Amino acid sequence: MLKRPLLLCSSLLALSACQPSPQTTQQPQEQQTSPLPRLEDQVFYQQSVDVFPYLPADLSEPYIDCPLTVQAPSEQYQSAAQTDYATPGWEQRIAADWQFFGNDSQNGRLLVIDHRLTENDLSYRYLANGNSQNELYEPWSSSKVMAFTGAVSKARQSGVGANSLAGDVPIADLITSIHTYFPFGMADGNSNAIASYFINVSGRDYLTSLFHDAWLKLSNPNIFMRGAYGSVLFDPGSDTWQDRSTKKSVSMSRLTDNQQDPGYLPYRCDNCGLTGNKPMTTLAQAEWLKRLASHVAEPTTRHPGLEEEDIRTLFYGVGHSDVTHQYGGMLMGISNLLADAIAKQIDGPGDSNSKLNQISDGKWRIFQKLGSGPSETRKRAEMVMLAQVCLPDYQGGRAFTLAAQAGVDGDEEWQVNQAAMKLQALLDNGMATLLARP
Repeated sequence: MLKRPLLLCSSLLALSACQPSPQTTQQPQEQQTSPLPRLEDQVFYQQSVDVFPYLPADLSEPYIDCPLTVQAPSEQYQSAAQTDYATPGWEQRIAADWQFFGNDSQNGRLLVIDHRLTENDLSYRYLANGNSQNELYEPWSSSKVMAFTGAVSKARQSGVGANSLAGDVPIADLITSIHTYFPFGMADGNSNAIASYFINVSGRDYLTSLFHDAWLKLSNPNIFMRGAYGSVLFDPGSDTWQDRSTKKSVSMSRLTDNQQDPGYLPYRCDNCGLTGNKPMTTLAQAEWLKRLASHVAEPTTRHPGLEEEDIRTLFYGVGHSDVTHQYGGMLMGISNLLADAIAKQIDGPGDSNSKLNQISDGKWRIFQKLGSGPSETRKRAEMVMLAQVCLPDYQGGRAFTLAAQAGVDGDEEWQVNQAAMKLQALLDNGMATLLARP
């Protein structure tokens, strides 16, 4: 389990500040109020969310494409060629069931892009609940995947990629630290500062364009990425990114303030509404990740400029400097919510990790990014999950991309635990439906 450092009072001055004031100690008992619960004390949060994930027993191959069994074509799925993602309006041409997981989204939004391998190509079906695929929400930290891939895409335009050093820090360390919220290699664990740095390197106009004409060509014009994750920015000490293989160096300008980017918008801008300055949908987020996961198999839908090694850095943290871990990246994204939801559908004894290893000979993969927080503007505590799943051999091999969002009333930090429990129930029900109907 991840352990967060505690803020201790280590000097006489600090110690005096930590003691109750005389006025507080003299208050009548009935006037004293109980302190609010703390998020880190919530049992479910400790055991299922703020934890290093289960890891596959067999990590001998850092594959991107899931090794699926070839199946017969199905009318329930459509290939990229059939859909023609390069032409706007593709959302109307895909094979989709927007009520597959139920006819409402009262318990949260869920979207799955299910993958199928035929002799000719990959094909997909899009599954959601309550026609919620285009409902806007705040993605919280789950959108950091977009910040990272946007930054590397921008770097590729200058001739370097994810196998680079930002100053002296491996990019792979930074992306892993974003996902673990913990120091990793030479990265300090400040996920928000690192991700804000990547947004600034990308440029918000460029990031937003990737959702529209520059790549995804989404029909929803209300999706954009124009904020940050905090005012503190990671400082690599240099503008230079150096490719570790070619030794080529390029300048990737860093900002000292997010607002120096002309594409920046404040959280409550005129066009932002209650969903803030990074509004997204389950369809937008899942489509972004699905195209990254199918980078090798689907050349026509690749993220602009990215190469295979860039995706491998995102998924596995290849090139990191942490000597205690084989891999990093999205494979090390915190929480076991989705893994537990899948394992509950697998017959037989054993814990979740054992079950996943048993059905796939230890070769399963879950690449994930969690985001959460309490919103004062919406008076809601929320949690978002973005994930790519590979289950070789199970039901002939299952691979799917998932985006899910759940929230509860209340904007206290500890209520994020309640949102996590609601998200767990959403994932449990969703995996039961998906995996019961191969």
